[in-house]
Amino acid sequence: MPFLKLLWQCLRSALLVLAAIVLFIEEWGWKPLAAWAGRMASWPPLAWVEARIRRASPRVALALFLVPGIALIPIKLLALWLIGEGHVWLGVSVILAAKLLGTALVGRLFVLVEPQLMRFARFARALAWWRITKARVTAAVWNSPASRSLRSALRKGRRRLKRAWRKVRRRLRS
Repeated sequence: MPFLKLLWQCLRSALLVLAAIVLFIEEWGWKPLAAWAGRMASWPPLAWVEARIRRASPRVALALFLVPGIALIPIKLLALWLIGEGHVWLGVSVILAAKLLGTALVGRLFVLVEPQLMRFARFARALAWWRITKARVTAAVWNSPASRSLRSALRKGRRRLKRAWRKVRRRLRS
């Protein structure tokens, strides 16, 4: 039994790290990029398109939500081909650009079509499950020893930087 407990703890730690990465990407990628796309929507032609998307039927909204993910597949294949041809930096750059643009677009589309998508019972259940799971995982990651250690180290680092900055300011004044 001790071996299984150790195995479970290792697996749980690995899953928490993976979950932390996913949550980091969502919190620091999806939301800011969707917000950026929202600011772009102040441009009148985009505002007109967004208004039409908001009025779309649930089925059209679902199709619109899925299109960016499907449309990016050829771009990602092109990037992989570039990498295979020896253009590693160009291929990686294409993947990163596609990921950023796709995340911004999907995030903004989700904001626009969430009410329509919630009319699909399965989608509503899946989203509720995701939000509950995300809250649980966030709490587990936040309360993990690694997270507590990292926050402690960051606090100490900030204090050291503040002290160093004060010393620099005193020297500059004298």
